[in-house]
Amino acid sequence: MTWAEAAAWRSRAPSPLVFTNGVFDLLHPGHVEVLDAARREGAALVVGLNSDDSVRRLKGPTRPVRQAAERAVVLAALEAVDAVVVFDDDTPLTLVQHLAPDVIVKGGDYAPDTIVGADVVAARGGRVVVVPLVPGQSTTSIIEKLRG
Repeated sequence: MTWAEAAAWRSRAPSPLVFTNGVFDLLHPGHVEVLDAARREGAALVVGLNSDDSVRRLKGPTRPVRQAAERAVVLAALEAVDAVVVFDDDTPLTLVQHLAPDVIVKGGDYAPDTIVGADVVAARGGRVVVVPLVPGQSTTSIIEKLRG
């Protein structure tokens, strides 16, 4: 969805609305676990997806492996995901402010006080949830394995 489409969808989406974000470059079981856990926290799940430029700034010139449009299609096809919105900033803060979710969820490599947008959600009376990581699952390790 575009940001305008997401705002219109948000106005009619069931509550509580859950938000998570990430690169989701090569979807793996760790991603699926976080997305499924996030969806269980509310009635609808929106995923903020880093744009290609954002990924390059954060991960380096060889990333992303898949373009944002491809990553968005894969995410949107998952049963747990209700909407996908691409953002170009290095963090999803502006998108979190734009969508005003009731719950924000991230994987266990974050602490609640390091989750961008958690303060915005909490200030509105929302919840911050950290999902334990699935051991041995990361896009970086997959890429390294493929390279040999």
